[in-house]
Formats: sequence, structure tokens, C-alpha cells
Amino acid sequence: QVHLVESGGGFVQAGGSLRLSCEASGRTFNPYKMGWFRQAPGKEREFVAVINWNTRSTYYADSVKGRFTISRENAKNSVYLQMNSLKPEDTTVYYCAAGDLGTITSIRTYNSWSQGTQVTVSS
Repeated sequence: QVHLVESGGGFVQAGGSLRLSCEASGRTFNPYKMGWFRQAPGKEREFVAVINWNTRSTYYADSVKGRFTISRENAKNSVYLQMNSLKPEDTTVYYCAAGDLGTITSIRTYNSWSQGTQVTVSS
């Protein structure tokens, strides 16, 4: 019932920045958390960042800590991922997701997913 529409992404050089946006739609939207994941071809989906929808508390993967910032805008039912100091290894498809109470880094605790957007960082 909840649909997540993602936008942003693109092609940038190393050291550049991008901001991903994810807007939720549906009859009701009351997630416990919203997160960002990424997945390269042939690899497992990887946790990136998560935010508690009500408290705005956040948690990041070590690989992006200090470079990425997750935030929300409740009036627009949206979550954002500001990506700074991008590296070539950040190149992959990024997904946003909404979930309920559970392990914040586990994909099993998220029940709604976006279609994904490509982020490419050149060296």
C-alpha cells in the first residue's frame, strides 16, 4: 500500500556531491524508520543509513559515516540522503525503504522499497 518514489542520483566526479530524495505515498504513512541501501550487480544489498521517523535519530554504515547525511521532511513524507565527498566505490544503485520495529541494518525489517536510482562516481 505504501509506494516509494525515488529521485536524484546521476554522474559526478570523485569528491562531488549528490542528494537523493524519496517520497512516500499511500492512504497512511506511519513508518517506524526509513533507510537507504545500495546494491551492486552480483552483490548483497548493503545498509547505508537509517532514520527514526519520529525522533530523527540516525545511524550510518562505517563506509559512509561523516560523508552522508540522512534526513526527513514530514510535511512531504520524504526522506533524503545528502552524499558528500563521493568516492568511486560509492558507485551503485541506491534504494530507499520504509520499515517497522526491528534490526535497523537488516533488509528483513523493511517492507516497502523504491525502484532504485543509479549513482556513478568517476575517478
